[in-house]
Amino acid sequence: MNIRRIIPAILLTISPWTAGAEILTLQQCRDSATANNSGLKIARQEIAIAGYDRKIALANYFPDISASGAYMYNSRNFNLLPKEISDALARLDEIGNAINDAFELDIQNVMIGTVSLKQPIFTGGKIIESNKMAQLAEDLAGTRYEAGRNEVISQVDKAYWQTVSISGKKRLAGDYADLLHQMLHDTEIMEAEGMATKADLLAVKVKANEADMLLTKATNGLVLSKMLLCQICGMDLGSDIELADENPSAFILPGPSEEKSFDEIFAARPEIRSLETAGQIYGRKVAIARADMMPQIAFTASYLVTNPNLYHSFRNNFGGMFNVGVAVNIPIIHGCETMQKVRKAKAEAVLTGYRLEEAKEKITLQVAQLRQRQDEAIEKLGMAESNLASAEENLRTATIGYTEGMIPANTVLAAQTAWMQANSEYIDAGVELQVVTGELGMAEMSGENMFKNR
Repeated sequence: MNIRRIIPAILLTISPWTAGAEILTLQQCRDSATANNSGLKIARQEIAIAGYDRKIALANYFPDISASGAYMYNSRNFNLLPKEISDALARLDEIGNAINDAFELDIQNVMIGTVSLKQPIFTGGKIIESNKMAQLAEDLAGTRYEAGRNEVISQVDKAYWQTVSISGKKRLAGDYADLLHQMLHDTEIMEAEGMATKADLLAVKVKANEADMLLTKATNGLVLSKMLLCQICGMDLGSDIELADENPSAFILPGPSEEKSFDEIFAARPEIRSLETAGQIYGRKVAIARADMMPQIAFTASYLVTNPNLYHSFRNNFGGMFNVGVAVNIPIIHGCETMQKVRKAKAEAVLTGYRLEEAKEKITLQVAQLRQRQDEAIEKLGMAESNLASAEENLRTATIGYTEGMIPANTVLAAQTAWMQANSEYIDAGVELQVVTGELGMAEMSGENMFKNR
């Protein structure tokens, strides 16, 4: 018994991988990646922060009410009389002392408290525009998150279909190795019977060894590809996973769908919505800058309480008063700073408009190219499928002819190579179609199921 086969078998029985691989669909990989991606976590937090900023801006509609208080200890009191008169009255009888005390203000322990209210009446529209801008900023954070999410999904799709491609190549390499080892077995028998030459046997052995090496490379490549997919999905790199599309019986073509207009595509793309929102934000900035040039009017009210009582001869008790009023601030000039702010905001709005037009041009070109690539991929898949059928038939007839001694070994080896090449091209064409169709769906932001079974 071969010891080299026994040891791996024992290790396999005690390996934790035997618990069974987790089968993941493309959507599950997308969900896992979007949930665990650090960049998207930051984007979600930025949305929450923008929401708080919106609530902060909303608070400016409401009155500002505050309360304050203070206590102060003084080492001496005030006396309204000159020192000479105060001392003279103090040396007199009780009436003189009473007169002197009446002119002394008790401020040794001073307490003061106030409650004030300020309600904006007119701010030149600054509060209204600030609230609109805060809402737009929250919307902008949302569209930025959506754009980042689409980028992550694109990375997942590429890694997913790359893994599917390598898995198909690994399976193909295994089938190719099986074919050659079966041919090697048949050639050994035929060589012993004199129906094949030693050269035929050596040629088949070389091809079988090459097939084994190819299978090893494909196996290692599949492991690395799955590790990359796990890393993108936020999973442990050693996770034992299997993809739902790893062993497709046939690749599926995109189903018929109504071609979207570019206006619909622009409305769905987060990049366009981000630039449009940014343009609106700069418009609000213009209005806010103009508001700084207008009068600011606010209603004010307050209540003041003190001890000593300021309103009754500084007696040692509490006394208070309230007041109401209107505060007006009229800006006159500050080096034309506000005017320059208005011009800057207008220039930023124009710049955003240019960027919006540039983005639309790039998206138009991107979608047109992807639509053309999809048509080419569909045609390529059809040709690969036809070539595969021909290669399979060629291999079948060559194998029969070889076993009957009518066809030389080199012809069969060439047929096997052609069969493997046709299979590889079919896998490449099928995966390319899936990737291109997915990219087109993301570019058009259709959000629909774009595939159907043939």
